[in-house]
This record gives sequence, C-alpha cells and structure tokens, in this order.
Amino acid sequence: MLKKSLLALCLSAAVTCTAQAAAVSDEVIQSSFFPYMNGMPSYPGLSAGMTINQSNVDQFKEVLDPGLYMFIKDGATEIKVGETTDFGLHQSYIDATRQYSGDVSLGDGYGELSKTVAGRPFPQEPSMDDPRAGEKLAWNYKYGYNWGDSATISPFYWTMRDMGSGKMERTIKFNFNFLNFTHRTQQAPFPEVTPNPSELFRGIYVKVLEPFDVKNTQLLIHRFEDDTKVDNAYLYLGFQRRVRRLSSGQTTDAFLGTDVMIEDFEGYNGRISDMKWVYKGTRNMLMPFYNHNDMVLDSETHQDEDGYQVVAFSGKGGCFPNITWQLRKVYEVESIPQDENHPISKRTHFMDAQTFTIPRTVVYDRKGDMWKNWIIGQAHPDHHLPVNKGTGVSIDDAFSMIDIQAQHCTTGQFKGIVDPERSPVDIFTVQNMRASGN
Repeated sequence: MLKKSLLALCLSAAVTCTAQAAAVSDEVIQSSFFPYMNGMPSYPGLSAGMTINQSNVDQFKEVLDPGLYMFIKDGATEIKVGETTDFGLHQSYIDATRQYSGDVSLGDGYGELSKTVAGRPFPQEPSMDDPRAGEKLAWNYKYGYNWGDSATISPFYWTMRDMGSGKMERTIKFNFNFLNFTHRTQQAPFPEVTPNPSELFRGIYVKVLEPFDVKNTQLLIHRFEDDTKVDNAYLYLGFQRRVRRLSSGQTTDAFLGTDVMIEDFEGYNGRISDMKWVYKGTRNMLMPFYNHNDMVLDSETHQDEDGYQVVAFSGKGGCFPNITWQLRKVYEVESIPQDENHPISKRTHFMDAQTFTIPRTVVYDRKGDMWKNWIIGQAHPDHHLPVNKGTGVSIDDAFSMIDIQAQHCTTGQFKGIVDPERSPVDIFTVQNMRASGN
C-alpha cells in the first residue's frame, strides 16, 4: 500500500499547476484491461490441447489470420491450442489510465495528440462509426506497456533460414535495450526521466555481440514525444569506428541482411504520423500467447550459463516458433504508408486487446500481394524468469519474420529481462556508442 501511495503522489506531482484530467469510469477500465472478466472466448469445436493442421484448418478459418491460415493449409506448420489466460498489466499503468486518460484527444492531423501523462490514451472500446478509431488504437500501442518502462533482451539470437532447405545460414547475437523517457508508471522516476532536454519519448539501443564481422555494430533510435518530429536514428559500424545518422528511408531497408526492417521492430516501430490507420473490426483470434516455462525449449543451439533456454522452432524451414496459441480478443488495424515510395502498400496488424502488443502482422507489397508475415510470441511474465514475475509485462519471447515470396525467414529467440538496472539512461546516447565501439 505504501508503494502504491508513493506512486500516486509522484504522478500527482508531475501535473501540479495543470488541469486535472477527468477520471475514466470503472466500466471503461474494466472492459479495456480485463476483457475476460465475464468469461473466456470460445469457438465451436475449438478446445485447449487440440492441434490445428491441414485436416481441420478450414473449420477454424474464422479465428485465424490470413497468413497463418495459408501456412497451415499448405502444410508449412501446425499449431497447438492453449488455454486462454489473463495477461494483466501492472496496476500502476491501469491506475494512470484511470487518472489521466479522460481528457486525451486527437489533434487535427495525424501524429497530433493533446498532452498526456501516462497510461492508455484511449481505453474506450473502438467504434466502426468513428473514422479515427484506428488512429486511437495506434496511440494505445505507442503509449502501451510493451516492455514496461524499460527492459533488456540479453542475449537475443537472430537466425536467417532458407525456408525450402531448412538451412540455417547465419546467426547474429545481439543485446537490445529499451527505455521510456516519459509516460512511466512502474519504474522510478515517475512519470518521466529528467533532465530530458530533447523531449524524447523512447530510446532503443541495439548492439551486436557476434559474429566477428559485424561485432560492435550498434543502432540507437530516439523517438520524440512530439510524434510529428522525425526520429533520430544512428548507426555505428565497428569496422568504420564512426557513428553515422540514418535517413528515414533507411529504416525500411533490410536490417543487417535479415528479413526485418527497423520499422518492423516490436510489430511497428515508426511514427503514428507516418501511416494512415484504419480500424477494421474486433474479433476473437488465435494468437501466440503462452507460458514460456511450459513450452518445448531449445536445448541444443542456445543455452545460457544460468540454464535459461530459448523457445525452439519447427515447421517448414524451422521458421515457426514451437509454442501454443490462445483464442483472444483482437483489434484488426491497417496501417497504410503516407509515403507513396514506401516499399509496402499496407500492413494488417492484429493488436491484442488486453496488452496492446502486436503479435501478428501481415505485410503486403506495393502490388498488394502478401509479402511477409510477422509472428511475435508473447510469454506471461509470471511463468518466465523470476525477475519478470509481477511486472505485468507481456514478454516478447520469440519471433519469426517470414518472406513468403523469397521462401526465407529470420527467427528470433529472446531472453527478455525487465530490470531497470540494465537500461540506464546513459547508454541511450551517441557518446555511449563511440565508447562501446572502441
């Protein structure tokens, strides 16, 4: 109770001398953060423990996204259904939503939002009658609780694979760090890091550990609180020993030769203003949510000194995480690039309604044909590393970006750690890139 009271005082102090937001009703809060309080979703014939494969996939087409349906129909993979479980976010984030979201409103243009402090900006249920419902859902994702206030993935293995032969072509070992400078609710300081002269919202810092030819390659992304400002992105190449600034166009290039763009990180890693957002509806769908400790884990290729094992992969080319899928409430949202020279025509995101993570995205090329499929497995924090228990963070735990046209994929295996000591503010600087590269 004392910790919770201190949090409330810290948040209150942050808005001294400003108008107090109208409180969001308990009914809205309950519906937004506890979608399964009145019972778990169901679908005829679907039950936990069953396997969906070529023989029965047509029976469950309505609860599968088009990419996953295609993969199962073609025999590239099969999935096991898990029990739907509650992925409750940290109470501090829910409390901040109740306190501060009542007066949040959109501006006239994309990327414009009234001043926000913390929490989910638009907890109200989206409506098909609202032409800007998709934009509101995008803001909920941007200011969501993905990785909480800060976190680390250490180590993080990316493997490039030939989908036809199953050959593992190359593995890159990374560290990833995330830090929210503002909108903080669970890790001190609240609700923002000060000083913050550049008015940053978020920092992402990436460092390559191996192999030798790309070791010490580093990426730093600064995202501003003002979404209309273009991100600052910096790349340090170890063999050049210098930092160079990336142009906005380079965030849509293949990152280090993988199937992933910088813009793809976490489901979508760009500005709200870069896209037109269209809400397509709410549905129950099978999504990659599970308990890491209950999965089939990789005991052969990657195992840490502490005994931690990453998720295993299977299916065609070894391109599919060997996990269970839950039937969950999902918002379907299209993001359409504002830039006509963008390499894609649209992404269809399937946002989890409880966590506002984006575990499934289907990407279409400029002709409108399906190009890539993005799977980001979500592990429950209470069934993962002990340090993650009680954090309320839906842990990104395994990924696969599958290029169906090239028959190629890049898979990711995570060790996600929610520990503020591992992501200090000073690593999110260009000076740190230079110092770390030497």
